[in-house]
Amino acid sequence: MVTVLALGAALAYGVADFLGGAVARKSTALRALTWCVPVGLLIVLASALLSGGSAGPVPMTLGFLGGLSGGAGLITFYRALARGPMSVVAPVSALAAAILPVGVGVLRGERLAASVVAGVLLCLIAIGLVSMETGSTTTASPDAAPSAGGWRRLLDSGPFMAGLSGTLFGVFFVLLKAAGDGTGLWPIVGARVGTLTVIVTALLVMTVRGGGLGPKVSGRTMIGLALLSGTLDASANVLYFLAAQKGMLSLAAILTSLYPAVTVLLARVAYSERLRAVQRVGMAVAVAGVALVTVG
Repeated sequence: MVTVLALGAALAYGVADFLGGAVARKSTALRALTWCVPVGLLIVLASALLSGGSAGPVPMTLGFLGGLSGGAGLITFYRALARGPMSVVAPVSALAAAILPVGVGVLRGERLAASVVAGVLLCLIAIGLVSMETGSTTTASPDAAPSAGGWRRLLDSGPFMAGLSGTLFGVFFVLLKAAGDGTGLWPIVGARVGTLTVIVTALLVMTVRGGGLGPKVSGRTMIGLALLSGTLDASANVLYFLAAQKGMLSLAAILTSLYPAVTVLLARVAYSERLRAVQRVGMAVAVAGVALVTVG
């Protein structure tokens, strides 16, 4: 059951990220998220009301804190998608998101069967392989220190922001696990409120500073994609939360972090982003890893 839920979350996250990234490319990360996040909150609120449970203060607080981290991660991730190829950004983010929960799970004493450990290691390798991009073509001396502008470009580059977003998502995964069971889906509601708080705060800061928010999300197609992205992202949150509560944090996080395979494949179809040989190998390794985890 944990495997099915976590892989379902990976599928939903992968499609949501592709759709959200497509909207962000036509507009901006903040503009896209102002559509995605509110609809996601409505989805999880309706789900929490239907599923029952109690909105305890501790689980809700943990969920809210997770949502703050996840919201910051979303802004960073969408910005990364707007600056780099999806086939690179999504896997780098996922690899960073997987490492932290696995480390926390091990420190908490989680012990996996040998076949499952082998599968988890293969999944980590797969995420790394799918993340590999072509070498830089710059002719600058490798010994030259980056200029101030160079550092700014580095910090605002797709790969760096992808890694940062993944770390923030990892914190989100850990805090949702810590929110505990027996509370229904209310910690997810708290998380979405936290995410919405981040988005609203970012909008206010941009408005006060007089910074432009960029082109609006317009047209039925773009608005529809943004709403669908928010719905799928919220659904993925729910599936991951259920997987994490029913099983080990490390296993749920690793399987959920396989979502880049979906994003990469969709980007290959929609944008003709070429899959390198190493990325194809990574996807094959991912299949083998999931098989071992499932058997275990």
